[in-house]
Amino acid sequence: METKEIESAVEAILFASGEPVQTERICVALELERSAAEQALQRLMDYYAYERRGIRLLRVEDSWQLCSAPDYADAIRRAFEIRKPAKLSQPALEVLTIIAYYQPTTRTYVDQIRGVDSAYTMSLLLDRKLIEECGRLQVPGRPHLYRTTSQFLRAFHLTNLEDLPDLPDFGVEGQMRINENGEIVDAEAEPEEGEEILLPGEDVPEP
Repeated sequence: METKEIESAVEAILFASGEPVQTERICVALELERSAAEQALQRLMDYYAYERRGIRLLRVEDSWQLCSAPDYADAIRRAFEIRKPAKLSQPALEVLTIIAYYQPTTRTYVDQIRGVDSAYTMSLLLDRKLIEECGRLQVPGRPHLYRTTSQFLRAFHLTNLEDLPDLPDFGVEGQMRINENGEIVDAEAEPEEGEEILLPGEDVPEP
């Protein structure tokens, strides 16, 4: 197959799927070497971004998915009358941050870092499929272990967990707090009232 034909075939597979497709599945379907498939995928990714098309090719670990460009989120919502997703609160972002950096981890460990009970917040993150159970810790009581999901990577536009920024080392004593910019700060600093953290790509609520 010629280069253009390979790209078109890859594009067709991704469009028809509507879900993330593993690189290996594309290789098998098109009888390609892995390097050739990844080159075609990278060219498509670069093309959509450079040409500022309405779609983007997103890589999530070893899978690829076509998605709409964030710039047109409002237009898509208006077209399909989609309600904006609920905002991610400061406590939810704190819990999500801890799990992302220390996974797999237990709710007890999350509570220890935050200094407050996180059961309700974790249940919300489970409902939104940003975290998931991934086994049990082999200690008395066998508490559940939690980790982030591929939905978490997609929501924050990450290819894999290695793309997470470095985490400042505040230890595990005391509480942890996230400021209005989504930055981890010293819990002894005075928090601002009414702070609310948004998922990437979401709008700031109107007053």
